[in-house]
Order: sequence, then C-alpha cells, then structure tokens
Amino acid sequence: MTATVLVVEDEPAIQELIAYTLKQAGHQPLRADTAEDAMRLVQSALPDLVLLDWMLPGLSGIELARRLRADKRTKAIPIIMLTARADEQEKITGLEAGADDYITKPFSPRELNARVKAVLRRRAPQMTDDVVQVGGLKLDPATHRVTAAGEQVVLGPTEFRLLHFFMTHPERVHSRTQLLDRVWGDHIFVEERTVDVHIRRLRKALEPSEQDALIQTVRGQFLKPVLELTNRVWIDGSFGE
Repeated sequence: MTATVLVVEDEPAIQELIAYTLKQAGHQPLRADTAEDAMRLVQSALPDLVLLDWMLPGLSGIELARRLRADKRTKAIPIIMLTARADEQEKITGLEAGADDYITKPFSPRELNARVKAVLRRRAPQMTDDVVQVGGLKLDPATHRVTAAGEQVVLGPTEFRLLHFFMTHPERVHSRTQLLDRVWGDHIFVEERTVDVHIRRLRKALEPSEQDALIQTVRGQFLKPVLELTNRVWIDGSFGE
C-alpha cells in the first residue's frame, strides 16, 4: 500500500535522496524545509508517517515532534527522527519527545526503507503490503485480493480499504469519524452516513462466506468490545445488521 510520508529536512541533497528512496519503495513523499512548513502541510492533510530532521532552521525537530504529539489530531502519526547526533542521551531525548524510531546520519536507502516499513507495520499496519489473515478471511494488499475459505470475495476499492483497516485493527471500537479519518483521510469531506453505506456493502459481500459476523456493531459511544469474541471488528454506532 502507498503511504504518504512527510519529509522534514532542510538539506536539499538529503531531502532529495530520501524522497527518491521513498518513491522507489512505492510511497508518496511530501517535502518541507522547516517545521513551520511541515505544520502547514499537516493542517491540510495528515501524512501516514513523518521523517523529521532534528536540526531545522527556526523551530527544531524535537519541538515539532512534541507539538505533533500534544495535538489530538496528530498525536497518532508515526515519527522517525533523522539526525547526526549519535550519543545515547540524544537518542533518548528524541524518543521522549515522541519519536517512534531514530535514524543516525549518514544512513543507507536500505536502512531507511527497513525502518519506515517497521514503523508502519507497528503503528499503521494498514499501510503495508503484508498479507493479513483473520478468521476465515485472507487479504493480500499487493494483489488486491480477498479470499474466504479459498474463495475470492469481490470488493470495491473503498470496501477493500475498510476491510484492510478492520483486519489490521481487530478488537477495537471505531467511530464513523475515526473511520473517515483513517480510511478516507481527514482532508476528504464526506457525510458520516457515507460510512454506513460502505459498511453495508462490505457485510453483503462477506455474507455468502458467512464472514460478515466478524464485523460487529456496538451501540453507544463509550461501549467497549467483548474480548471473549476474538478476531472481530467492533464499530461504534448504528450501521445496520
């Protein structure tokens, strides 16, 4: 799956190398030379991951990481710090500021791709090409195929993204707003009830294989999933049965 990666780096040569490496790996890079430029980009649309240089003109990368983590809208964005600082205390400072990982310059394109993949797998698994299997369902992002007990399930693009998100985030309650942000993107403005339509389509596509029961509706904003029912996705609200 293509991930949108915000590269915050003020050295043009390094920024270009990172952007090229990300494109070769199938990702979509966004570029910012300063923390202030990065904040403006983030206000327009949330990236799937931020590659953040420590030393930036004006606001530092450390301070930007702290601000991203302090904001409810951006606190879940994975962050990888990029820096020439190699001593242990500096790394601890970066991690305490909210970074998920830390890459010391100079680094190879191979190391960069490996760390990006590892952080996405951990923090945003729906953005990876890893095959996912839950119950009798198997989803392959690379080939865009879903099978149930070996039989192919035909899904539209939005239903596929929904199912991928659900399968990589099992045993959690998801509100309509959360689904719009994580599946459609917080920069896409559609009615919340649009989610209902796609949930119904997804359930209908899964009915013949009897896998539609993996998606459960939880009524009431503060209800939590019943954990004894394993490998199910729980949705907050009324989506219809």
